[in-house]
Amino acid sequence: MNTSYKKTGIYSFVWVFVVALLLGLLSACNKESRGFALPEGDVVAGKANFVALNCNACHSIADIKWEGQDEELRLPLGGKTERIRTYGELLTSVINPSHKISKTYEGNLVDSAGQSRMKIYNDIMTVQELVDVVTFLQSEYEIVVPEENYYRSYY
Repeated sequence: MNTSYKKTGIYSFVWVFVVALLLGLLSACNKESRGFALPEGDVVAGKANFVALNCNACHSIADIKWEGQDEELRLPLGGKTERIRTYGELLTSVINPSHKISKTYEGNLVDSAGQSRMKIYNDIMTVQELVDVVTFLQSEYEIVVPEENYYRSYY
């Protein structure tokens, strides 16, 4: 009987098992929000929280008085946009302001390390306040069709 064949078969099985186990462990490290659901937000409460948390000291929204001191630090939110601002993007922007910073907001809005100067509110607001603020912010955006045609004509 050929024992090297049996050993090769066992090693192959062990190798496949180890690879499958590692892939399973790596997939558990994924930080996606699949299976994660937040409670419903309230637009009116979110608007009140936006003012109560003094968000309007740096951010401006059409129907809320801006309370900021320095016009260079004013960051408009809401209004017409060609790009959808998803609930997840807005939520991430509040929880982790330095996650993604647009090149247009560099300058006085980031520190010397390139991090957002926005205050971290994770220990200040409740989850319900966060959900309400994000629901309010999302309601402030109006999706519009781009005015320019970004596609070249081929004929």
